[in-house]
Amino acid sequence: MVIGIDASRITAPFPTGTERYALQVTRHLLQADPNQRFRLYFNQLPAPSLLERTPNATWRHLPARRLWTHGRLALEMLARQPTVLFVPAHVLPVVHPRASVVTIHDLGYRFFPSAHPPQRWLALELATRFNCGAARRIIVPSRATQRDLERVYHVPAGRIRVVYHGVDEDLAPVRDAAALAHVRARYGIPSDYLLYLGTLQPRKNIGRLVEAFLRCRRRTGRSIVLVLAGQPGWLMSTVDAHVADAEARGLVLRPGYVAREDLAALMSGALAFVFPSLYEGFGLPVLEAMACGTPVLASSSSSLPEVVGEAGLLANPLDTEALADALVRLVSEPALRQDLSARGLERARQFTWRSCAQQTLTVLREAAML
Repeated sequence: MVIGIDASRITAPFPTGTERYALQVTRHLLQADPNQRFRLYFNQLPAPSLLERTPNATWRHLPARRLWTHGRLALEMLARQPTVLFVPAHVLPVVHPRASVVTIHDLGYRFFPSAHPPQRWLALELATRFNCGAARRIIVPSRATQRDLERVYHVPAGRIRVVYHGVDEDLAPVRDAAALAHVRARYGIPSDYLLYLGTLQPRKNIGRLVEAFLRCRRRTGRSIVLVLAGQPGWLMSTVDAHVADAEARGLVLRPGYVAREDLAALMSGALAFVFPSLYEGFGLPVLEAMACGTPVLASSSSSLPEVVGEAGLLANPLDTEALADALVRLVSEPALRQDLSARGLERARQFTWRSCAQQTLTVLREAAML
């Protein structure tokens, strides 16, 4: 049996959660069973530091400037199909093996359509509908996403498998004061800060987060700043309108994309990690923050309660005052931060890429045997 993997997303220059998942699940699938044969399909070959070649995997470089999935990859499927094809991100090609498996990460566009440009919304809708009809098995990263697929697209529960993401092993608390100060200086961040990390777009609820932070600052009297780290996303202008004034006063900082090697130190140095997203299929940054021992405040909606469990504070993302109240507690109560830090570290240990890959391999073999 040959397992084909669409590895085109792992070479993204500024990877977000979806690309991190694609990379890590691919890495660990190759390690899960040295006797299992894999065939990896790339639009652009990865650097050796990103993905090492292994004896049980052959690489197919299929360069194309446009229409890679439904053009170049589909032609490859016509010429030489694997036993089962796995697409960890995006969409199955129009030509694919009957035994195909796809990961659908979330349905946020269905619940918050105004947070997406019309063209992007339509592309997501068409791709998800196609995946739901074409894939023999669908992997989702949370039970919340499973429920959404069943309700919105009427996918039978028997075709869906929940496989939680993992957390990178190099993410751990950074205690060295010099290392923390070095990273803060690199991004121009003072010592007392709250951290958000993710794509900056309306679905992430940036406007309410900034307002809740300003209320927290007034109520506590603390000279803290809010760091909004990440790349601008679609409809960024609506986010800019919410944060421009606070940014002009130096209360909100936007350092841009954070290099992977700086992530652990940036998270470890924060008073808390705040992630009041309106909708998430999983919420990988929350898990990464807990792995760094950073206290977490997250939304009480979609998948985030599954990830956080009892290891962080949860608040209604549509209630600005509830978010402010939670921020006040985090800023004002050192004992609470210490307790949440310990709980978060323990919780994060339950999510590993090795387990994610082993469960994924089981799903792929199940699909091939049907």
